[in-house]
Amino acid sequence: MSGEPVPGSLFIYAPNKEAPIFFAVAFGISTVGHIWQCLIYKSFKLVGLHPVCGAMFTLGYVLREIGAYNYIYSRQNLIIFILSQVFIYVCPPLLELANYHVLGRVFYYVPHLAPLPPGRVLRVFGGLMAIVELLNALGVALAANPSSSQATQTLGKDLTISAIAIQLVIIMAFAVMAGIFQWRCRRTGVRTTTVTTPLHTLYASMGLIFIRCIYRLVEHTGNTTVKLKDVEALKTLSPILRYEWFFYVFEATLMLINSVLWNLWHPGRYLRRSRNVHLAPDGRTEVVGEEEVDNRSWVYKVLNVLTFGIFFRQSGTPKIRKRSGSGVFEELTEFGPATSATRGH
Repeated sequence: MSGEPVPGSLFIYAPNKEAPIFFAVAFGISTVGHIWQCLIYKSFKLVGLHPVCGAMFTLGYVLREIGAYNYIYSRQNLIIFILSQVFIYVCPPLLELANYHVLGRVFYYVPHLAPLPPGRVLRVFGGLMAIVELLNALGVALAANPSSSQATQTLGKDLTISAIAIQLVIIMAFAVMAGIFQWRCRRTGVRTTTVTTPLHTLYASMGLIFIRCIYRLVEHTGNTTVKLKDVEALKTLSPILRYEWFFYVFEATLMLINSVLWNLWHPGRYLRRSRNVHLAPDGRTEVVGEEEVDNRSWVYKVLNVLTFGIFFRQSGTPKIRKRSGSGVFEELTEFGPATSATRGH
């Protein structure tokens, strides 16, 4: 991690061979934890992106470890390098999308205080994150190939900067929305852990992603055009590209902390399993509304998730299964800790 350029190196430097092993194992353990928690809390629909991204991170660092021994340019080494970069860099926007899903579920629990209708949170932010993910994936794929032309690398850089800039704006919009919601909750005396714990975890997670975005933005605003065999040109590159420790501190470590953060404060422990369970305006009584029956096939449900909730939604008026015979809402209990019957999902 000395920052000394190595002619022909796809990484610019001679990459560390121990760090990828640590992060591959750490992300692997966290991923197993996420899968187990999703099974226990039945929350794949809520935070299923966490085990998916964890698996991608793990694969990305496994490939980076392989690349650490095969970093001099060749066609095969280039494929391994690009795949490693793509698997590592496409995950943070997806994890940000998972955060918006959690925020939407918190809004469902206290809908009368939500600054945006709960059902629109994932739809609006999912659409924006789809744009971010597309720009990010294309940018990383183009910029990661140091053997490509300067014009191609510049295009990849511009696409990546655009994706990060949009992502930063979305994060700030999240902060405003979540802040308004929490202020309303405090003003009306809503201090249940079903709301506060997921919100505080979201703040921490979005803070980590925000710092990571700033790092990526600074990385791409400097000189990023790589000329593999020109040592003098490589020495003029941004220090963030020449020194590997920047990557491991601001990319790998921050995203690992984010993954472990959601292991420790998994939203399935706090949020009710059904989004039809709400907190009444009195701030103490939980009520349950009529439940929508989703008759879509599992294929359409999966496609709906993969398209960020924009396409393959339920069409027409959804069928309703009554949760009580007397009306829309059924009073459950005075506010208390989540039970096994209402927690999760």
